[in-house]
This record gives sequence, C-alpha cells and structure tokens, in this order.
Amino acid sequence: MSKITCISPIDGSVYVERDTLAPEAAKQAVARARAAQKAWAARPLEERVQLVLKGVENVGAMNDEIVTELAWQMGRPVRYGGEFGGFSERATHMAAIAAKALAPIEVEESDSFKRYIAREPQGVILVVAPWNYPYMTAINTVAPGLIAGNAVILKHASQTPLVGERMVQGFVAAGIPEDVFQNVFLDHATTSDLIAAGLFDFVNFTGSVNAGRAIERAAAGTFTGLGLELGGKDPGYVMEDADLDAAVDTLIDGAMYNAGQCCCGIERIYVAESLFDAFVEKAVKIVSAYKLGNPLDPETTLGPMAQKRFADLVRNQIAEAVAKGARPLIDASLFPADDGTGTYLAPQILIDVDHSMRVMREESFGPVVGIMPVKDDAQAIELMNDSEFGLTASLWTSDIARAERIGQQIETGTVFMNRADYLDPGLCWTGCKNTGRGGGLSVIGYHNLTRPKSYHLRKLP
Repeated sequence: MSKITCISPIDGSVYVERDTLAPEAAKQAVARARAAQKAWAARPLEERVQLVLKGVENVGAMNDEIVTELAWQMGRPVRYGGEFGGFSERATHMAAIAAKALAPIEVEESDSFKRYIAREPQGVILVVAPWNYPYMTAINTVAPGLIAGNAVILKHASQTPLVGERMVQGFVAAGIPEDVFQNVFLDHATTSDLIAAGLFDFVNFTGSVNAGRAIERAAAGTFTGLGLELGGKDPGYVMEDADLDAAVDTLIDGAMYNAGQCCCGIERIYVAESLFDAFVEKAVKIVSAYKLGNPLDPETTLGPMAQKRFADLVRNQIAEAVAKGARPLIDASLFPADDGTGTYLAPQILIDVDHSMRVMREESFGPVVGIMPVKDDAQAIELMNDSEFGLTASLWTSDIARAERIGQQIETGTVFMNRADYLDPGLCWTGCKNTGRGGGLSVIGYHNLTRPKSYHLRKLP
C-alpha cells in the first residue's frame, strides 16, 4: 500500500497524507458502485436532481474551510473565495436542462408503431480530476453523471486530496447512497489496471497529454468510453477595432490568474500592430502591481505555483526565450517572494518572441505570456493555429461577423469574443488536436454520459 502525499506549495510541508487502496479493495469499491447503480437509476429523475442540488448546497456550506484548504493544497489566494460560484453555476445549469436533455427522442407514435430513442446511463463512471480547479472540473462530470443515473467514482489529484472527501461528504449527507458516489485514493498502476480490466463504462480525465495517453492505452481493447481534456496553449487576438482597455484587463487576467494554472488560461497574445505598444504598456502596468506571496494573506493577488517542478518548467521556458532574443518586461525585483528556486514565481511578460521559442509553443501553465504584433487577420489565424493544442481562442473586436469568420478558421474547441478564460455550462466544453476528445456540460455532456437505446414497437391489429 502506497500513500498519496500533498506537499503544500506555501511552505513545502506535508499538508495531507492518505493511504491508497490496495488493488482488491479498489475492485470491491467498483463492484459496490455497480451493485448500487441500477437502484439509483430507477429513482425518478427529479429526485436525483434534487439530491444532487442538495449535495452542492452542502459543499457550499463548507466553503470557508474549503477556501483555506485550497490555499494550502494548491496555492490559490484566499482573497478569491474559492470555486463555489462556478461549482454551483455548472451543477445548477445541468440540473435545469436534465429533463430535456435526457428525454426520449420520439420518432413515431401511430396506430402501427411506437418508435423512440431513450437515453440510458453508462453505468459506472470514473472521474479523474485535476488539482488546478479541483471542484469545478470535478463537478462538470459528477453532477450530470449522477443526475443521469450513473454511479460515480472520483479519483482526485494527489495535490488536492481533500476535495474528493469534501464532495462525497456533502453529497452523501444530502441522501445520495454512499456506494453511488465514492471518493477513492488510487496509485497510477491500480487506476490503469481497473480501466484495463473494463470495470468502468466511461472514464473522464482532465490532465496532461502524457497522462491522457496512458489512460487511452489502459482502455485499449475494452471499448470503454473516454472523455479527455488535456493540454492547452490558448491564444488571444486583439484586432484594431477592439476595446483596448477591456482586452488588456481580461487577457492579462486570463494569463496570470491562479498563477497561470488554468486549463483555458491565455498563454499567447497577438495584437494588431497599431495597438501593440499601447497594449503592452497597459499590460506591464497591471502585472507590475500584483502582489506575489503567501496565499493565506488576503492582500496576496498571486500565489505560488502548486509544485516546484511546475515553476522550474516556466523558469526554463523564460530563460530559453530570453537567450533566443525575447525581451522580459517585468522587473523581478518587484516580487521578492521569488527566490529563483521554489514555488513562488514572479509573473513575466515577454515581447520580441516568435514560434521558435518553447514559451510560444509548449504549454506553460504558469504566470508568463508572450505578446506578438500581427499585421492582419490572416497572420493572426496562421499563428493561432500553429499549435498542437486547441481548447479556446479569445477574439477581441467590435465586429461579431468578423469574429465568426475568424472563428470558423481557428482549430479550437471554443471561440470567445470579448471575453476569455470562462467555461459556459450551456455550451459544450471540448477541444481538438492534442487537447483531447469528448465534450462536457451542455446537452452534449449528457449524451456522453449516457448511451442511446432504440425502441421499435410494432402494434399488431
């Protein structure tokens, strides 16, 4: 038996430790979920909806403790109040659309035939959730999965082990059977073995490309459904007719919030030549005013990165870019908490960058952004598509038709106009290229968490 250990980015101390389940105990947990699932699915839809909403409410009642726990586990400053707003918004939306999304599709109701397509729950779903937005990413699948009649097993990242415990605590207290929604601590080998044995009907994973490949390899030959949200290198494009102040405020916040550790954070920005200098000047002013420090301090606006190795990766990307000619614009002396070796990393803006630099091609997942001038839409589209990833793109213009035309040419899962770094639960959350496959939330999210079942009923005279 191994241990899951959370090393706090605040001070390097061991914050949480949990024993992992032995392989046989893990199989038993899945077996209990499968045994409980059919009775859960047989309950009326509205009853499942109300129990899930009560579970969400119970999690919200713990928010004061959760905010502090998140700071200790992954470094987000307490001043931002945690994730309950988005957590609740997503669950509430999925509850509101459940009846329509899960309703049978009627094909014929006549004297001769009754034909329709029903939605059946997949069965037992495994949710492998990440640490960066640990509540919001998990609820994307947990809420609709349970509402649709599935049993859900949640395996959370080792950096945020308390999140799964809190969620199950709140949902079981609401009345959801403890075997229907379980939190488990598993090592990688046991997780892969369970998937390879075909014990799950659907696996939802959010994390790195390499880990997504490992999930896909484990599932090979089992015909297990997969939903994979992997890496990202999301661009922003500011056109000459954009609201400059709004574009700077939103894109820089999208690049730096949560120490840049956002799935759909802005990692590269392209600006029309006529606005480039003004955009950069405003961006530097915003970033230079951040306060990097202990996330438990309410004055802190930028906390540490979750792990030292994440900070080191970004440091190396910056150093390599500078060696190739990039120019850093943020004075590191403004951020004394960054000693160059630990989890506290000063934010950085780079100009004179190009796509030969790793910082403009590879996922950074940290508080750095490169900004390039572009001469026209064609160049911007070419640069935005010059990436192995495709999650979101943020377009800034006053012309919605222009945004739609450009959006049709961008290889991405979501096109934003005049906003960024937001997950709309009414729209499908999806990606392309090495960002992964599948789609969460919206009506499509329900379709991925259920399977179609056709009824062809002939009425004899």
